[in-house]
Amino acid sequence: MTDGPAIGPYVLPNRLFVAPMAGVTDRPFRRLCKRLGAGYAVSEMITSRPELQASLKTARRANHDGEPGPIAVQIAGTDPAMMAEAARHNIDRGAQIIDINMGCPAKKVCNRWAGSALMQDEALAAAIIEAVVAACEPHGVPVTLKMRTGWCDAVRNAPRLARIAEEAGVRMLVIHGRTRAQGYGGVAEHDTTALVKTLVRIPVVANGDLDGAEAVRRVLAHTGADAVMIGRAAQGRPWLFRDILHELRTGRPAAPPTTAELREWLREHLLDHYALYGEAAGVRSARKHLLWYLRALGGPPAAQQRLRAAVIAAERAEAQLQALEDFLDERDAAPAAEPAARPEPEAALAA
Repeated sequence: MTDGPAIGPYVLPNRLFVAPMAGVTDRPFRRLCKRLGAGYAVSEMITSRPELQASLKTARRANHDGEPGPIAVQIAGTDPAMMAEAARHNIDRGAQIIDINMGCPAKKVCNRWAGSALMQDEALAAAIIEAVVAACEPHGVPVTLKMRTGWCDAVRNAPRLARIAEEAGVRMLVIHGRTRAQGYGGVAEHDTTALVKTLVRIPVVANGDLDGAEAVRRVLAHTGADAVMIGRAAQGRPWLFRDILHELRTGRPAAPPTTAELREWLREHLLDHYALYGEAAGVRSARKHLLWYLRALGGPPAAQQRLRAAVIAAERAEAQLQALEDFLDERDAAPAAEPAARPEPEAALAA
């Protein structure tokens, strides 16, 4: 797979990106995805509300310690001046790219007219884009925009907003192939993304229902997009980026990860996770990742049940790590089994 597109001065190493997902794509997960082949990753969305910027939750989302660049931070909000200040605030803390969230379909976001709700008010959307670009330009920080195809089937206005964004100075567009009304249901359509690609000169990224090399190959060919962004399919399978790159480059499926590789990757992820959140909060928030890993890896049903129970009951990081080690030992000793279907991430909000 050839080099990825450029976002301002940053030429990305490939065309496989990690989608921002609230509660999922924190620094430990982004670092692991990048290590395993992702060419670019965007932070979880960070609120533009100043009274929340000092909160522990926001501080963790804005933590980029040890993360390879470029550091991309997604901001969400409804007030142009507040969004501009949020951009400056995050630039001061290391952001090298600012991404505007106009794609999140979550009710708690849209009910405040943020996220994809902004697509209903093109004048406000334009004002926010212009304010953020103006705040970033003096620092040489490029601005990107992630949105949906529209608010509903009757209003697929991504093409209009794409031209507005390009004219205002946005340097890359990401389009999730669903309307806000669809949420994560149905099937993503990429015709809108293909149309947008014909209308703008800046890079366009396709997002939605990309779960393997064949889907990536098909969507890139259909849309002419410069890259793809993968979200839910990578939950519990951060090595998906490695697998897709291998197949696109060689034409052959990648070999499944060895047990030794899985031990290394999962332990690295969990230790980084505990370090970011602290032991008590880290053990609780690591549960979803471990359960996603469990469903992706398969293994003997009895071993799966034991790990699931241990992950939920554990109060110490050491107990979770040991439960994982025990499961991998049993899985390694058991006859080969088909991995379970990838998880449906009900709690994850792909922004």
